[in-house]
Amino acid sequence: MALHLLKMCVGCDSVEELRAWQDNRRLRGEALVHRTRNMPKRAAEVLDGGSLYWIIKGEVRVRQRIVGLDPGVDGEGRHFCQIRFDPLLVETIRQPRRPMQGWRYLEAADAPPDRDPNLRDEVEAMSEPMRKELRALGLL
Repeated sequence: MALHLLKMCVGCDSVEELRAWQDNRRLRGEALVHRTRNMPKRAAEVLDGGSLYWIIKGEVRVRQRIVGLDPGVDGEGRHFCQIRFDPLLVETIRQPRRPMQGWRYLEAADAPPDRDPNLRDEVEAMSEPMRKELRALGLL
């Protein structure tokens, strides 16, 4: 079973903003990577179908499949890891999360399920109190 990573999406207020930021990177010919200080010790498990689950505004909102973990050393001799992603952003059922620094492992059993894209219009039509209640129940 795959092991996932969980990370704050600092600077993005929505999935759409993350998508636009990544689309702009790709248009400039840049790779979709995120640089982090630590290489996962369980890298083989992460690379066996794992995803990075992005926390946006206090909730897990979207995931991207991890396609590579590349070690590196910067100009000052500090080690780092570049996490490479598949460009496909898959929205998930929202799951509340507290702020954290760095990344954390996320076991597959604890990962929120993917959101059905066909339900988007129905969810948008709901009142905000109903959406809030469904989110609290882990259904949205």
